[in-house]
Amino acid sequence: MAFTLSGDDVCEATLPSPIPDPYWVAFSPLSAQLVGIPLDKNKLPLDQDWLEVLSGNQLKTSSHYFPNPISTVYSGHQFGVWAGQLGDGRAILLGDIGGQELQLKGAGKTRFSRMGDGRAVLRSSIREFLCSEAMHALGIPTTRALSIVGSDMPVIREVVESAAVCARLAPSFIRVGHFEHFAATQNHARLKELADSLIRDHYPEALGSEDPYLELFKSICARNAKLVAQWQAVGFCHGVLNSDNISVLGLTIDYGPFGFLDQFQIDHICNHSDQGGRYAYHRQPQIMHWNMACLASAMIPLVELRYDEKETQDKLRKALEEFPVIYAQAWQTLFRKKLGFVSSQEGDVELIERLLQAMHDSRVDFTSFFRSLGAIKTDARIDQIALRNNFIDRELIDQWFGDYITRLLSESSNDFERQKAMNQVNPKYVLRNHLAQIAIERAQQKDFSEVSKLLNILSNPFDEQPDYESYALAPPANLDAVEVSCSS
Repeated sequence: MAFTLSGDDVCEATLPSPIPDPYWVAFSPLSAQLVGIPLDKNKLPLDQDWLEVLSGNQLKTSSHYFPNPISTVYSGHQFGVWAGQLGDGRAILLGDIGGQELQLKGAGKTRFSRMGDGRAVLRSSIREFLCSEAMHALGIPTTRALSIVGSDMPVIREVVESAAVCARLAPSFIRVGHFEHFAATQNHARLKELADSLIRDHYPEALGSEDPYLELFKSICARNAKLVAQWQAVGFCHGVLNSDNISVLGLTIDYGPFGFLDQFQIDHICNHSDQGGRYAYHRQPQIMHWNMACLASAMIPLVELRYDEKETQDKLRKALEEFPVIYAQAWQTLFRKKLGFVSSQEGDVELIERLLQAMHDSRVDFTSFFRSLGAIKTDARIDQIALRNNFIDRELIDQWFGDYITRLLSESSNDFERQKAMNQVNPKYVLRNHLAQIAIERAQQKDFSEVSKLLNILSNPFDEQPDYESYALAPPANLDAVEVSCSS
C-alpha cells in the first residue's frame, strides 16, 4: 500500500464494523481469478471465511490475513468548489491480495465519514458491482468489483433500505484528491512520498526521465485523457467528476449516479443532483482537463525541486496543453473504429460530428445504432437502410448515409470484415439504467438471480447472445426516465 501509519495525520487504522447475518448477493469469478481466490462449483469462494471477511466481520481466512486495515484522508474540488478535507468516508482498505488492493465500501464509519453513517445500501452496491465488471469487459480501465455481501440491517437514506458491503479491487486507490490534500496542508514530505511510491509501483518509466515528477504528471494526464475518450465512445456518463473521484492511474472509479446513454443527447445529465449540468456528457473531457489542472497545481512543489517558479509553471502549463491533443487523437481513433474505417482521411471528423448531431436531434439510441451500423452493405440503396427510420430529418440522414458509404468505398471496405471489426468495438450490451433497476428491485425481494444474469451478459458485451436479445433493447417508455443522484 502507498500509505503507512508513520507519524502524521494521513491515514488511520480502521477496523470494519460488523454487519449481522451476512449473505452473498453477488460474486465475480473473474475478479476472484484476478487475485487468486479458489472457487467451488457454485463459483463462490471455496473458503467460506471469505463471506465474513468481505462483509467486514473478520480479517482472516485460511490463506489470507489483513492485519492493518486503514482509511485515508484526501481533499478535493466538488462541483468546481474547493471542499477541503475529505477522505475514505465509508471505504476501508483491507490490504493487498494478488497484486491488487482490496477495499470494502460500506463497512462502517471512518474518521473521514463527516456526517455519514459509513454504510452503503444494496441499491448502490449492485450498480457499482455490475458497472465495474461491465466496464472491464468493454476494455475500459476501471476498479474491479469482487463481491456484494448483504445484510438485513436497516440503513436510512431517503427511505429505509438494507445494508450492503461492496468489495472492490484496484492496483491503487490513490486519487487526485490525495495530492491536493498534501499540497493544501503544505505537507510536502508526504506529497513527495506519494509521488515516489506512484513512480516506483505504477510509473517506472518516469524514473529514467530528466524530471520524474513532471513525467509522472504527463503520464497521469495522458491516461485520463484516453480514459475519458473511451467513456465518450461507449456513451458512458460518470456523473460526479469531482477531483476526489479521479484516479491517478487513469481508472474509472467511484460509481455513483453514472449512466449509459440510451436516447443520444449530447448534453445529457445523468445525475439529477447536477442541476447546472457541470458533468453532462459533452463536458466530461473539459472537466477531466480541469481536474488535471488541479493536479498540476498540487504538484508544483515537486516540480519546483528542479526548476524555479516561472519554469515550473511554464512546464506544467505546457504539459497540461497536451491533454486536449491526446484526447482528440484518442477520440478520433475510437470513433473511426466505431464507423468501421481502417484509415484516417480528411473529413472524417466532420462526418462523425454530423452523425452525432443528427442522432442528438432525433434522440437515436446510442448503443443499438452503432451496433446495427456494421450491418450496412456498401452496395445498399439508401432508401432501403432500416436505420434511417430512426431519424426525423430523412433528407439529412440520407445524405449522411450516402457520404458514409462513399467513405467506405474509398478504402475498398469489405462488408464482412468491416462488420466483424465493428462488432468488436461497438457493444451490443451495456448496463442500461432500467436493467440495473429491475435487478435492484428483485434483489430487494431477496431474488439475486437477475444480478447474476446481468453479470454474465455484461461480461461478454460484444457477443450476440441470442437468448438475451431483450437486454440489448432501448428501455420501454415507462422505464426511460430512471433517475440517479449522488446517493446512488
